[in-house]
Amino acid sequence: MESKNKIARIAGLLYLIVVLAGIFSLMYVPSKVIVWNDPSATYTNILNSESLFRLGIVAGVICYTAFLVLPLVLYKLLSSVNKTYAVAMVVLAIISVPLSLVNLLNKVNILTLIRRADYMKVFDTSKIQAEVLLYLDFYNNGLKITSIFWGLWLLPFGYLVFKSGFLPKIIGILLMVGCFGYLINFLGGFLFQHYKDLGISTFISLPATIGEIGICFWLLIIGIKHKKEPQVSVNSLPTL
Repeated sequence: MESKNKIARIAGLLYLIVVLAGIFSLMYVPSKVIVWNDPSATYTNILNSESLFRLGIVAGVICYTAFLVLPLVLYKLLSSVNKTYAVAMVVLAIISVPLSLVNLLNKVNILTLIRRADYMKVFDTSKIQAEVLLYLDFYNNGLKITSIFWGLWLLPFGYLVFKSGFLPKIIGILLMVGCFGYLINFLGGFLFQHYKDLGISTFISLPATIGEIGICFWLLIIGIKHKKEPQVSVNSLPTL
């Protein structure tokens, strides 16, 4: 049990790295530099905050590297519950990693654009600014595709948490529901042009957010619950 608790703590630490690096890369940095529908302002913001933009890319690499290791550690913790579901969890999670890393190239390409090398002097500034926003659009499209697998892995993961007996069932339920939240948001955004304007995507993603942050801190701080050993009554002992 002590070794399982150690594995749980490692998984919790990796999950915390994923969460913190992901928030910085996917939410904080974009909120500081991107002004959608304003290529000039976005270009200027990235130019003036190039170090922050670069840190966002590095944070992305850290996030996805930690996410590559996380399901392998979780497999050690949960494979005894159901090996088939544990393998499915690992495969679905790991598929997202190369997709995420390749998608980061769109941000690296933006750095090439803003450096304005000599061979790019034939392009005027407005064209460069438009291309910066275009690469950010490409990056967002990549995130949408990757989010399919960010959602799918939560289904077997949530099931394993629910069935484990040593982790909270409610977190398992939230993770499983969160899987469908990711898929609904992907399909809604892909099929309906004004889906984001409905304002429901944030609420739909809440179960996944609560479930993932919840399991992260549970593993890191509490670890796994010890199963109660069945008590043997003195009266139930056979008499000689």
